[in-house]
Amino acid sequence: MTVHPTHSTARSVSRRRRVALYAASLLCCSAILTALPGGASAAPAAADSPAPGPEAMAVAFEDQFDGPAGAGVDGGKWQIETGDNVNNHERQYYTPGNDNAALDGQGNLVITARKENPGNYQCWYGACEYTSSRLNTSGRFAAAYGHVEARIKIPRGQGIWPAFWMLGDDFGNVGWPDSGEIDIMENVGFEPGTVHGTLHGPGYSGSGGIGAAYTLPDGQAFADDFHTFSVDWAPDSITWSVDGNVFQRRTPADLGGNQWVFNKPFFLILNLAVGGYWPGDPDGSTQFPQQMVIDYVRVTTS
Repeated sequence: MTVHPTHSTARSVSRRRRVALYAASLLCCSAILTALPGGASAAPAAADSPAPGPEAMAVAFEDQFDGPAGAGVDGGKWQIETGDNVNNHERQYYTPGNDNAALDGQGNLVITARKENPGNYQCWYGACEYTSSRLNTSGRFAAAYGHVEARIKIPRGQGIWPAFWMLGDDFGNVGWPDSGEIDIMENVGFEPGTVHGTLHGPGYSGSGGIGAAYTLPDGQAFADDFHTFSVDWAPDSITWSVDGNVFQRRTPADLGGNQWVFNKPFFLILNLAVGGYWPGDPDGSTQFPQQMVIDYVRVTTS
């Protein structure tokens, strides 16, 4: 995926969506960051440091989304991005505040995609047809290495595209893909039982990202229940898991001589997109609203 500026005056960021169907297409997903200030970062360990044991790990970031129903997210942990995305031809407008991202009063954050346009939002294709939300921890929290996980119940339907991912905290200075991107979980509605994990960096971005997929057994769908998506991240190594089942491990040896840009702090992103080159647009079978329900997000580091 590539990063392009949007029509907003705020900075933009991008998330990559691995796609075999549209390998020849330019994949990019730009939304708007309200700011990219420097945030609290856990400094990288030396590349030759041993992996810490369980006793050495500590919770560096956690949000269990406790609070009254209808409340917004903790602004000390998350910022809300706003805007549309012409570059990937997504259909949603990411709204501010808690219109599309609110606590449910039961310990969950609910990101809701709706077929509506109450704010007369304008998108690249005209009046926006859908609203949704995208949140990140830039300027609030970033870390290098550790165990990064979230327990999520994803939505379903043609054209629905949830993701849990990370961008290099130096994105505002070096841009994408030099910042690096770690996609912990992406799903598209036409693959109800499959999620993708991908790395992007200089020389291996967009459709050239390095990744793999995980598919549930016996025809199960991820939207039917909560699942835990995680990466274990060490110097020169990232390992992906779903519900504790490892399905991919990547090291600099996988990059064909390209630069490994993952030995530095990254910040977190949660979002729910509608439409785009990879998932395709919603159709008559897609029901709205659709909800991405997040039980918790947690980062433990050495």
